[in-house]
Amino acid sequence: MTAADSTCPDQGSGPPPPALLVLEDGTAFRGRAFGSVGETFGEAVFATGMSGYQETLTDPSYHRQVVVATAPHIGNTGWNDEDDESGQIWVAGYVIRDAARVPSSWRSRRTLEAELRAQGVVGMCGVDTRALTRHLRERGAMRVGVSSVETDPQALLRRVQETPVMSGAHLADEVSTRTGYVVPAEGGARHRVVAIDLGIKTMTPRQMAQRGIEVHVLPSTTTFEEVDALQPDGVFFSNGPGDPGATEGPVELLRQVLGAGIPYFGICFGNQIFGRALGFGTYKLGYGHRGINQPVMDLRTRRVEITSHNHGFAVDAPLGQPTSTPYGTATVSHVGLNDQVVEGLELRDEHDRVLGFSVQYHPEAAAGPHDANYLFDRFVDVMVTNRPPTNRPRNEGLVGRNQSGAGEKRPPSLSDGAAGPASEASLSDGAAGPASEASL
Repeated sequence: MTAADSTCPDQGSGPPPPALLVLEDGTAFRGRAFGSVGETFGEAVFATGMSGYQETLTDPSYHRQVVVATAPHIGNTGWNDEDDESGQIWVAGYVIRDAARVPSSWRSRRTLEAELRAQGVVGMCGVDTRALTRHLRERGAMRVGVSSVETDPQALLRRVQETPVMSGAHLADEVSTRTGYVVPAEGGARHRVVAIDLGIKTMTPRQMAQRGIEVHVLPSTTTFEEVDALQPDGVFFSNGPGDPGATEGPVELLRQVLGAGIPYFGICFGNQIFGRALGFGTYKLGYGHRGINQPVMDLRTRRVEITSHNHGFAVDAPLGQPTSTPYGTATVSHVGLNDQVVEGLELRDEHDRVLGFSVQYHPEAAAGPHDANYLFDRFVDVMVTNRPPTNRPRNEGLVGRNQSGAGEKRPPSLSDGAAGPASEASLSDGAAGPASEASL
């Protein structure tokens, strides 16, 4: 397909060089280079948010994925120094239709393209992203190559087909912090939580710190002995990239946490790891949920929340049917209203007391609506209810550094990955473009 009737910013010496996008099924789109000139590979996925592109690009969950923005105009607010959700851009590539010529925000420090170029991220503009999104909805997320140095679609296709798929990829270790660090509680520490970094976003420990929680962020390879040495009031597992079915270490760690009776809260990838620890399976969605207007129902209260999502895998657990586990009774607590995907799990003891819970979406909402923000308060309630009757002195030692946020520079991202079957119904037929998401 030829380039869309769209705008790409002039690079000073003239228009940007031509660029080529080729999907693993051979479908090709043409446009112009946006960001760094070069070539990249990954899993093609679309994100429907009309705002929050800076948070999207710096979300480690997008590691090895080429993100297609369905909103037609990207870059309006430039790039600032406050909204990064990690220490770097994690997407393998970025594909848009129209690029803003001049950013318009008092917080902007540089253009989106300048930041992409500075971090070596290959992008593409001038693409008919509505047609590309509809293709991915119908055929499923798949491997893709984006190049501003290759003009032959067949040559690029051969390289695309040599890249690994997303199914079976264990990626959490590639995005996790290498050393532990502490996010201090605001207003004095009332609780201590160990947060396992599987691709954690900066806003998540910040939300907990605002509730008087001292957050010890530890690597994905952390052992139970290291967790127990800190004597936490609760354990948290973060979001992250990759296939939960290929992740073993965190699953075993969580089983030990649950066996020790430590309260648990997980989001996104942490929900999938919770499912596996409880004995459920996981599976790959056709094209996933990536946007900030996804409706989810709490099955206990029947309340509907509009939530922020970024996941391509889901938990295979029975709706409306309690499941006995070695740690208590597990139930599906939340469900997506677009396609009935499991969006939350809950673990209770014989007294109907909550021992652990998780959601598939992002209550920290960076970016996104704040409907689910109360879940951090619920985590505090669960910790208070299950606080162990012990006067053991806490171990104040922690290998790592003390800091107020997770802003460390992470290792360079890989640029290959992808794929899966096309099988879910979510957006309506007319919802694949800029009209697909209400600005929240």
